[in-house]
Amino acid sequence: MTKPTQAEAEAAVRTLIEWAGDDPSREGLLETPSRVAKSYRELFAGYEVDPRQYLEKTFEEVGGYDELVILKDIRVVSFCEHHMLPVIGRAHVGYLPTNRVVGISKLARVVNGFSRRLQIQEKLTAEIAEAIQDILQPAGVGVVIEAEHSCMTLRGVNTAGSMLMTSRLLGVIRDDPRTRQEFLRLARSDGAPLR
Repeated sequence: MTKPTQAEAEAAVRTLIEWAGDDPSREGLLETPSRVAKSYRELFAGYEVDPRQYLEKTFEEVGGYDELVILKDIRVVSFCEHHMLPVIGRAHVGYLPTNRVVGISKLARVVNGFSRRLQIQEKLTAEIAEAIQDILQPAGVGVVIEAEHSCMTLRGVNTAGSMLMTSRLLGVIRDDPRTRQEFLRLARSDGAPLR
């Protein structure tokens, strides 16, 4: 697939403005095609990176630490692949290390790298968990994402405030009931059990 040029992207935006019923040559819209193309480059930056690479630098000097590592409330900004409308939410990512850990900012970068693509939330949740499992090879991984989908809240059924929750649990976080419950309790922002 050949990537369109900046000029082609801007022409497409002009076409959409006309299709919506406005005049792309009026003063307020003159620079809109350029702005939209530039913002899309940022919003879809996940196509320019391999998020799995963020997990490659690890630390083995962990002082025997062998409990859950959880990073909560990672901001998720993605776009529904069906309507290209924003999906905004939070991810809670955890893993049970075996003999190495990764810098915590790398967990946020993995979430950001996968989310800055056209996505469905179920796939996004699985991609994050499986990347951590494949690269770090921990005893278990847990990923929970809760997000509001503009395709449901701004159009269609117009259900403002509805949140989609997805989870992907691997290894002992899935198989051991106590570890599973501990992860879900700690991942919950208010400390209450996730249901």
